[in-house]
Amino acid sequence: MRIAVVSSPVTALRPAQLGGAQAFICDLARGLTERGHDVTLHCAEGSQVDGVELVTVAAPPDAAAALVMPGGSQPPPAPGVAAALGQIFQTIRAMDVDVISQHAFDAPALELPRGLRVLHTLHLPPIVTGVVEAARQVPAGALATVSRSCQAHWRGAGVDVERVLPNGVADIAIESAPSRSALIAGRISPEKGIEHAIAAARSAGIAVRLAGAHYDPAYVVDLHGVETLGSLARDELRRVMATSGVTVCAVRWEEPFGMVAAEAQMTGCPVAAYRRGALPEVVEEGVSGFLAEPDDVADLAVAIERCLTLDRASARASARRRLSLDDALDRYESALREVAR
Repeated sequence: MRIAVVSSPVTALRPAQLGGAQAFICDLARGLTERGHDVTLHCAEGSQVDGVELVTVAAPPDAAAALVMPGGSQPPPAPGVAAALGQIFQTIRAMDVDVISQHAFDAPALELPRGLRVLHTLHLPPIVTGVVEAARQVPAGALATVSRSCQAHWRGAGVDVERVLPNGVADIAIESAPSRSALIAGRISPEKGIEHAIAAARSAGIAVRLAGAHYDPAYVVDLHGVETLGSLARDELRRVMATSGVTVCAVRWEEPFGMVAAEAQMTGCPVAAYRRGALPEVVEEGVSGFLAEPDDVADLAVAIERCLTLDRASARASARRRLSLDDALDRYESALREVAR
């Protein structure tokens, strides 16, 4: 198939990603290319994705303002982002592709490709009014999201999302000796509950490492005594996960999937997380991690301690069985073929 994969022009795609959606988009485009499809990845200028043909647009001047802040105020209208998306879809129309795999969480991205064969994947819950209103105008068969939990939230908002296409992560074995430490990874933003994760790890009596980039400039968290690793490329992050005793995901919102949790388990690192959003779908409790009551730091500390007793080979085997990139690619191939008919 000739497939156009569309990412939001708000952020460039880099080896160190701002979020799980961006990481998966790169894996999806690369994986479909390796399976013999003719793939173009339409994204912001400055993107770096090996093994994929990139078609870029200049970063819009209002990109920063258009970033979605979960739990924050609604993003303002962004005419520059709309113009960049217009350029993307104008280019795609001239290419005569078989199908579009569209991943931008921007209202114009749902509106502009009407009349084209397109599958929209909603990587976030219905937290932006304009996106929800635009999604209501899209046929259910052209909409997908990344977990049953997220699908239920969209349906609760009056949007019939027909497909669930969970993300997947590459199966890469990493030989390592884990330390008695807790890793917190991902964007540094309020909904990730970093202060809860730090407090729970300290209560469990283990060292804390933090890997990630600041996303919400208004969010300030006390990192005293925390080893800060900065924003890491995904291969380096995988190595850090493999040497960590546990990865902590203290999410304080309805996490739509949980790529950090999935990638950690694939290295054999168990996950302690709040029982919220899609985490019960991503973590196999008692095998690859333990879940705590939401916002209960003491219960999360207990989950961390229990994770340190788990067999890491079993955790990795669980991830390989449930969270593989190959399975995700199979699901996308099937869905895109159906939409392309």
